Amino acid sequence: MSEQRNIEEAVFGGGLTVRVSREVAEAAEPVLARLLADGVPAKLAAKDPTLWGPAAEAEAGIRLGWVDTFQRSRALLPQLAELREELGDLDHVVLAGMGGSSLAPEVISLTLGKQLTVLDTTDPGQVAAALGDRLDRTVVVVSSKSGGTVETDSHRRAYLQAFLDAGMSPAEAGRHFVVVTDPGSPLEATAREMGATVLLADSDVGGRYSALTAFGLVPTALAGIDVAELLDQAEEFATTLTGDLDNPAFLLGAAMGAAALAGRDKIALVDDGSGISGLGDWAEQLIAESTGKDGKGILPVVVETPTSAGATGSDVLTATVGGSLGVGAVPGSGVAPHVSVNGPLGAQFLCWEVATAVAGRVLGIDPFDQPNVTESKQNTNKILEAGLPAAAPSFTEGDIVGYGDASSLEDALRALLGAAGEHGYVAVMAYLDRFADADAAKVRELLAAASGRPVTFGWGPRFLHSTGQYHKGGPQVGAFLQITGEAAEDLAVPGRPYTFGRLQAAQAAGDRQALAGRDRPLLHLHLTDRAKGIAQLLEAAARLQPYKER
Repeated sequence: MSEQRNIEEAVFGGGLTVRVSREVAEAAEPVLARLLADGVPAKLAAKDPTLWGPAAEAEAGIRLGWVDTFQRSRALLPQLAELREELGDLDHVVLAGMGGSSLAPEVISLTLGKQLTVLDTTDPGQVAAALGDRLDRTVVVVSSKSGGTVETDSHRRAYLQAFLDAGMSPAEAGRHFVVVTDPGSPLEATAREMGATVLLADSDVGGRYSALTAFGLVPTALAGIDVAELLDQAEEFATTLTGDLDNPAFLLGAAMGAAALAGRDKIALVDDGSGISGLGDWAEQLIAESTGKDGKGILPVVVETPTSAGATGSDVLTATVGGSLGVGAVPGSGVAPHVSVNGPLGAQFLCWEVATAVAGRVLGIDPFDQPNVTESKQNTNKILEAGLPAAAPSFTEGDIVGYGDASSLEDALRALLGAAGEHGYVAVMAYLDRFADADAAKVRELLAAASGRPVTFGWGPRFLHSTGQYHKGGPQVGAFLQITGEAAEDLAVPGRPYTFGRLQAAQAAGDRQALAGRDRPLLHLHLTDRAKGIAQLLEAAARLQPYKER
């Protein structure tokens, strides 16, 4: 079998298969050949920090622990079994974490069918709902590598106060916390003062590559998942990483990088319905934050189903993920993807991590830094101190107040979609309650159908820890729709001079400032009544003329 034919049909190994179309195979073949000629598989397995160039070497040198973290994570298993037994009466697991600290555990719990409450928001309604749910049976896993993440610190403060208000002593309240952080972080000291259980993570693994570290395993093990199985799957898959032709992760990385260089610099991530749930949300932050910098990058677009608008396009690499199906076998009459990745979840994590790092080398960027993430955080801190900047609305229509250049909602949406141009994208950023206001996410497909362009949807501030890096550091071709809303009731952040509502508003304003500083098209819609405003927005988006009918 020739090398090219092997690439075109499939590469299988370690329980996982990557299949690519003929078009992608032809583009990937020379890229993969170059990677193999340069000895990249063996160098990556050896954690060689020089793979991404001199400028990236220092950062890569302290961020390659993910290559074999599945081996070191086995030391956690006895601790986790013992901890679960000790906390057996606390059967409601809440994870307070952002970005890589929360997205992998959410995928694991969704896929393996165990309940885990993921708290990755500053929305006062969503936080209050979590606090009011089975408090006496709750264990809170507080996850933060740096220990200084403002959202996670606010969650910790709110839960601690709630436990104390429920009549617990400080020692009793401390028992309800498990803290996962890097050694020596401020959170480690705080946790020990609280009397919380502390589990230290691998300091040489960045947050978005931490799925198989304590960040991914602790909350899911407490939720009742056999995390040893995930490690077994990753270990089996790792045997393929030094191979030449039978190396699925390198084929995927070469395909992603080659496609981006050839103009397909957006990747549609679609669950194929064959046994893995929500992997796209995790892969979204991995790909966007790793590649979106220096004006380059691959934009991940999470698409609801294989038939949803936005799954295809002239600049889109269509990728399906799941447990068993291949190219062309997508349920729901979806079009055949360019790439399919099928295999167990532990192998999927390691495969996408390797592929993203490889794509970074192909694109010539450092996949381990995030130079633009702090900008919105700094803006937020300034706004919390000085107050929200004043702004005059351009229109008020029903339950929506608009800030932009247009005088009506429909005109504003049309103008925003038009601003994306032929090669751009539209990003919807909703600073709302992702459960109570879940219908807001339906606007993504409506705008994709109306524009013919890739449209992403992110819940704020969650997306700031993932696609937020791409928005600022990637190709400056995005048009942005920010949605905020009045909260029915606010909630104090104990020990801080602000509320959750004020923090949420400051984060939204800080991100608007970061985008405005880049002269990107931005439409801000504020919902004076969330439910009515969302319904009004969906109705307006549905009235826009579909792209294919123009």
